[in-house]
Amino acid sequence: MTRLFAGALLCVSLGAFAQSYPSKPVRLVVGWPPGGAADTMARPLAAKLGEALGRPVVVENRPGATGTIGASLVAKAVPDGYTLLHASSNEIVLNPYEKMPYDPVADFAPISSVVAFPSILVVHPSLPVRTVKELIAFMRARPGKLNFATAGAGTSHLTGELFKLRTGVSFTYVAYKGGGPAIVDLIGGHVEAMFATLPSAVGYVKSGKSKGLMVTNRKRSAAAPEVPAATEAGLPDMQALTWNGVLAPAGTPSPILDRLQREIATVMSTQEMKARMLQNAYEITTGSREAFARTIRDDLVLWTKLVKASRDETQR
Repeated sequence: MTRLFAGALLCVSLGAFAQSYPSKPVRLVVGWPPGGAADTMARPLAAKLGEALGRPVVVENRPGATGTIGASLVAKAVPDGYTLLHASSNEIVLNPYEKMPYDPVADFAPISSVVAFPSILVVHPSLPVRTVKELIAFMRARPGKLNFATAGAGTSHLTGELFKLRTGVSFTYVAYKGGGPAIVDLIGGHVEAMFATLPSAVGYVKSGKSKGLMVTNRKRSAAAPEVPAATEAGLPDMQALTWNGVLAPAGTPSPILDRLQREIATVMSTQEMKARMLQNAYEITTGSREAFARTIRDDLVLWTKLVKASRDETQR
């Protein structure tokens, strides 16, 4: 009886806590520099979420170590709903190459997926190829010679590894501290190719500063309908989507997580946000906390298997 009474008191206190939340500004940590795909998604979401909550939601950029610096900060934060992580899949599920300073499942409470987008295989306009098939033939004739830019281990690096496994080609990685500097160097002709996030590269493809050969999805993107999907390019197993989502530190009270999930879903369902996301090549993917947690678990299995396969291939 005493235990039931204590449980009832806890439910009442958590409900009251959720009703008074938030009573001060909320931090939304982004583990990437300003101007990148994660940052450009986080800012309009933060502005609208702040309006819905009645308190400012302030974006705080903590770039470095392919997103893990910002994620580590949130993993260790007080679980009171005032420090949240606007994560990309890079720092949560695409980083099994590195020993992360947090457990991507145990240290976070998933709130909601927000958007997803494919990568796009882009090459410098001077490269004499127009299709993925031509690029593969070009690379096979020059094994290891082509320079592929990567935003760092656990990002476009893994998409490149998937491409290697599916095609049998080889190339040389040139690592950058983020996708922005990488694509700038591709446009400048310092590297020949890369897998870039579609939001960061679509403008360069439309302007002719790069050539888009394939999006890593089963269907073409409405933001770049002229670029073939992986299935059309002859690589149906080249499915690689990046997502952005919001997480809190593990232990954050469920009523607060539930409210944040509802407010994010409402914000992202407005016509203004739908139009903005389409313009920036994002697909809205909001859903339940449970669905987001399932996505994280499934992706961890997929990409960990890819890392193992890639390492086994390298050691042969």
